[in-house]
Amino acid sequence: MSEQRVGVIGVGNMGGRISRRILDSGRPLVGYDRSPEQLERFGVPGAVSIADLVGRSDVILFSLPDSRVVEPVVFDDDGVLAACSPGQLVADLSTASPSSTVRIHAAFLERGVDFLDAGISGGAAAAEKGTLSIMVGGSDAALDRARDLFSTFASNVYHMGSSGSGHTAKLLNNFLNGVSLAATAEVMVAARKAGLDLTTFLDAVNHSSGVNFATLNRFPSIIRGDYLEGGLTGRLMTKDIQLYVELLGELGVPSTSAPGCLAAFGLAIALGYGDEISNRVVDAIGDVAGGVRLHEPAEG
Repeated sequence: MSEQRVGVIGVGNMGGRISRRILDSGRPLVGYDRSPEQLERFGVPGAVSIADLVGRSDVILFSLPDSRVVEPVVFDDDGVLAACSPGQLVADLSTASPSSTVRIHAAFLERGVDFLDAGISGGAAAAEKGTLSIMVGGSDAALDRARDLFSTFASNVYHMGSSGSGHTAKLLNNFLNGVSLAATAEVMVAARKAGLDLTTFLDAVNHSSGVNFATLNRFPSIIRGDYLEGGLTGRLMTKDIQLYVELLGELGVPSTSAPGCLAAFGLAIALGYGDEISNRVVDAIGDVAGGVRLHEPAEG
């Protein structure tokens, strides 16, 4: 398995870090990105085109923003589907629409190419350490082919079921991530304005029923002025929440929590934080609350 040649399409914050993990494992890898500087940033050898990358790879990974980007990469005349050969394996690590994923899987199946939807979670820090979690949809046989490669950048792999189930699980997880971040940001601004000591407050929450990923892993750094830059931006978080809402519409499940979450990140975008890490939603709420910053002493 160590002889697998790997191609990565999308060498951004996540794809670049994943590529470095794979390269460091000794596997041959080439990358393709619309921005060549991303290849340079992560020290990833570049292919001249998508077709070139496909021709030089046994396994092709996508690390792209969403289905609107994935579909042209797959279906365009110079895309992956036109260039692929029977026996190859494609794994989509993106956050994508499950219904689109199912269509893509069927198209690859007709070409004799295995396809996995493999939603990743854990952020840039986990990608650096190789401790991502992956939620996978697709066949057992295809996943068995990918497990050794996945182990270079992930410590947990969950087989969710058939095609589309990995991306479904990822959207559900990402919504919980967005809700906990937005709600905790609001609460932390209120705690600052109420005059609470934020370190003590977080410790209390983390040993109480309000504990969540944001209270455990984000806000202990944010209150020291470290926003953990390099992860999911506010604009991408908003995109993920919108995909979640679309999924629930397809499933016929009402969402009473999504509007508030969308409002929080929409506020962050409107105030200029959209292309910064999604943790900056706390600054957007703080702006409206009178210029509150968690890492600065409370006034009065």
